[in-house]
Amino acid sequence: MAVATTPEHETAPLGAPRAEGHVRRESILRERARRVVAGSGPPTLALSARRRQSDLAAETERSVLDLVLRVGEAMIATGAPVADVTAALLRLAASYGVTNCHVDITFISISASIDRDDDPITKMRVINVRTSDYSRLADLFAMVDAAAAGRLSLERAHTRLEDVLDSPHPYRRWVVTLALGVMAAGVAGLLGGGWQVAIVAAGTTALIDRALRVLRRWGLPYLFQQAVGAGIATFVAIALLWGQDTFGWDRALLPPSLVVASGMVVLLAGMQLVGAAEDAISGYPLTAAAKSFEVALYTVGLVVGIGFVLDLGRRLGVPLYIGDVFGNAPPGLVQIACGAVIAGSWAVASYTRAANIWLISLVGAVAAGIYYAVDALWLGPAGAAFFAALLVGLLAGVIGDRGRLPSLVVSVCGVTPMLPGLSIYAAMFDFIEGGDVIGGGQLAIRALSVGLALAAGVTLGEFLAFSLRSEMDRWERRARSRARGARI
Repeated sequence: MAVATTPEHETAPLGAPRAEGHVRRESILRERARRVVAGSGPPTLALSARRRQSDLAAETERSVLDLVLRVGEAMIATGAPVADVTAALLRLAASYGVTNCHVDITFISISASIDRDDDPITKMRVINVRTSDYSRLADLFAMVDAAAAGRLSLERAHTRLEDVLDSPHPYRRWVVTLALGVMAAGVAGLLGGGWQVAIVAAGTTALIDRALRVLRRWGLPYLFQQAVGAGIATFVAIALLWGQDTFGWDRALLPPSLVVASGMVVLLAGMQLVGAAEDAISGYPLTAAAKSFEVALYTVGLVVGIGFVLDLGRRLGVPLYIGDVFGNAPPGLVQIACGAVIAGSWAVASYTRAANIWLISLVGAVAAGIYYAVDALWLGPAGAAFFAALLVGLLAGVIGDRGRLPSLVVSVCGVTPMLPGLSIYAAMFDFIEGGDVIGGGQLAIRALSVGLALAAGVTLGEFLAFSLRSEMDRWERRARSRARGARI
């Protein structure tokens, strides 16, 4: 009996249409799930910027690049932080039509390049000088603002840069020495010393400054300058101790601990520590690491100078003991007055123009008052430093005018009364003289925490102030975008 067969394509199972519909539904659901999970647009942060041509002649772009590099070198040399310099240089290049400029700043060099299809241009300059010259820095920022506003041609910008770099200081050098002495007197008052301690500290600081000026002219490396300066301050303390033992001077009027701590104010590496922390927070770890190493190296110089003179005094029969310098805080009004004196004196020592000294002194007084009030709430030195620096950053961002007084000048001078240099010195003395590794380590951690708190407070305060003023342009946002982290 024959069995009828049907071709395979003609004998589909009864459930085939249902299976195909089920597959289509699964595909639709899978696509909808993918759309819910997967991103729908490009990354929120550009991984690599597109190449943009400026349509300028190569010779013009080389002139712009040379101007950018020289301005950046001068800004770094006069004390500006890396993030502010990067933003200013990008703004300066864009003001002359070069928007495809890339700037890279390390601790000892600055390089810039212009991305071109046919002939890319790259230049570099080495930074050989580092100082605090805020009048010249204000002129540099004013020049950048004038160029960004279209009031300064490229040829005139080169001429104006030469005028800024060749202009004389607003004060003679002896005025700077006097200002540093007054600053040391303010530190002595902040530590609870009387007028006798303030006079001796001012004289010691003036002597150190003049001695270091001579050593710099001789070309002595800064490490040994630190050692000599620390030796002078410690020698003055030993001389006072010898006079107290020999002539019966009242030790309560001239305690060596306050004299030596106040007299070393020009040597303590508190500002470098704050600068390193600020660069790290702003997203520039390379310069932050270099500045941190510089702090450690300069601290070694202080250790050598202090240790040598202490050993010499012990051999001469005058052993020096530095007592606790943190337990003699004066009343709040005295601290506010001393904060104003310290901030204003540092502004003069950094060549800030006289018309702005009163404003900086006021900011220093406010910062010292906030520090005193917050410290009274038992938040510790780091917490008090953070809130005081936060207010300083806000004030600097609100009242700072790049053309007249850069905000960074206000912030740097405003936090000077709270710098952790005293903690650094006390930690060094515990390591050298007392052999107290635990106590010295605690003081070192205290100095580090205060430095980080100051940098964090100033950075956050300036950011909030710029947000309130809505003046952070795209070049400044680009320079500070590195601080936001790697998540895109």
